[in-house]
Amino acid sequence: MQLTTKAIVLTSLKYSDTSLIVRAYTASDGLKSYMLKGVLASKKGKVRAAHFQPLTQLELVAVHRNSGNLERIKEAKVLYPYQSLHTDFVKSSMALFLAEVLANSLLEETADSAMFDFLETVLLWLDTHDSISNFHLGFLLELTKYLGFYPDDSEAHLDYFDLLSGGFVAKPSLNPMLDGEILGVFKALLGTNFDVVHQVKLRKEQRQELLRRLLLYFELHLHGFRKPKSLEVLQDVFEHYI
Repeated sequence: MQLTTKAIVLTSLKYSDTSLIVRAYTASDGLKSYMLKGVLASKKGKVRAAHFQPLTQLELVAVHRNSGNLERIKEAKVLYPYQSLHTDFVKSSMALFLAEVLANSLLEETADSAMFDFLETVLLWLDTHDSISNFHLGFLLELTKYLGFYPDDSEAHLDYFDLLSGGFVAKPSLNPMLDGEILGVFKALLGTNFDVVHQVKLRKEQRQELLRRLLLYFELHLHGFRKPKSLEVLQDVFEHYI
């Protein structure tokens, strides 16, 4: 079936000398994988390799057969030309990281308009703002709402957060826990909108430790979630430039 849909590029993998395999999150069908035959050999046409950088927002004319095989893109155009996301060194490093997180998290071939709207909104915000030191932390927490495991903050006055149960507890157990200083940082970020999350004051080591714990939280709640390979690059960039 041919259709027109919005899509956000997650990954682009070279296949042979001239082709790409692209994974994208679509408004119409959720996660989709496409074979782009010959796209690397063609500098003209309605589908160009330059369209498929991580987190690019596209409008696709695609053929979805929904047979479990790779789908086909007939036309692609950029819906929103980013001002800085792919040219600013820090933002482009964050984009690689976020795209990898999403590729490991969004596994359903099912439309989810709330998830798609959220991604559109936060990516446009990231592109047009400069105060982004805590953006990835706020993004991960907000993403858990749409994935179904947002932390239960009904007893946030308690002294420990159980990463496995997803709630605050009075006493520690053998489960991975947040406590002490890092728990205070976690509480400060909970319920803070991504557009003001930069106002939470964090030291570099706090930011890195909380990121590590949040990724563990994803691993515990998402089957098959893998720590992003781009994490080390992002942490190195933040160590030297933020």
